[in-house]
Amino acid sequence: MALADREGRMYATERHQHIADTIDRVGRVSVAGLARDFGVTTETIRRDLDALEQLGRLRRVHGGAVPAGQSALAETSLDERLVRDAAQKDTIARAALALIPPTFRGSVLLDSGSTTGRLAELLAAWAPDENGAVLDISTNSIPLAARLHAVANPHLRLRSLGGAVRGITGAAVGPTTIAQLSEIRPDLAFVGANGVSAEFGLSTPDETEAAAKAAMVHAARRVVVLADSSKLDAESLVRFACLDEIDTLITDAAPAPDLAASLSDADVQVVLA
Repeated sequence: MALADREGRMYATERHQHIADTIDRVGRVSVAGLARDFGVTTETIRRDLDALEQLGRLRRVHGGAVPAGQSALAETSLDERLVRDAAQKDTIARAALALIPPTFRGSVLLDSGSTTGRLAELLAAWAPDENGAVLDISTNSIPLAARLHAVANPHLRLRSLGGAVRGITGAAVGPTTIAQLSEIRPDLAFVGANGVSAEFGLSTPDETEAAAKAAMVHAARRVVVLADSSKLDAESLVRFACLDEIDTLITDAAPAPDLAASLSDADVQVVLA
């Protein structure tokens, strides 16, 4: 009996290490998936997750766990996010740029964010395939508007949306921003998200920024969400859209089966960059 207890403890320790390693690598684990992988009951996995949460190794969420530092209220500055997962964001931005070829004639709305910021850098050099054509760009991001204005590209017509500016993201938000968004109908809106979840939809930590994002979703003819794989299956505090309110998700890794099924049911096109 003592040997069996010792082996059980060793096996639990190995499970705990595997779970912690997976959290660090992937960013999320599910109870059902871990139970299947280890060949144990879901109750055993829940006890494992409880033990790891008490040790500060992870944070329990519905159906699984995420990194301990990942909170529904967690938010970092734009400068910090620009350097995090930079390669993935560059890849996603290039895939997004493919939706605005030199033949494109229309208007674009850019949300505030690090991945949309990468797209803005690419758009700074945009040129049409015929003289005199312009690309109309609206944005609520003060940093992105300043960047696009500085390049003085004659093929870009820039509209900066006003409002109260959030210091951490540089985004204009509030009633003024929402009122201006209600007066435009852009052909394409590129929107960022802190979380893309099968159950909760698209979310972000701040309610004022969520309101601005929701207004963008409602304003645009086509909504394209730019989200690197760390945002998939994550949930932030405030939902700004359901999955069936968006048209396309551009990301750098295939969504997990549950999220992929929900995206398919919502008729969302998934583009892997």
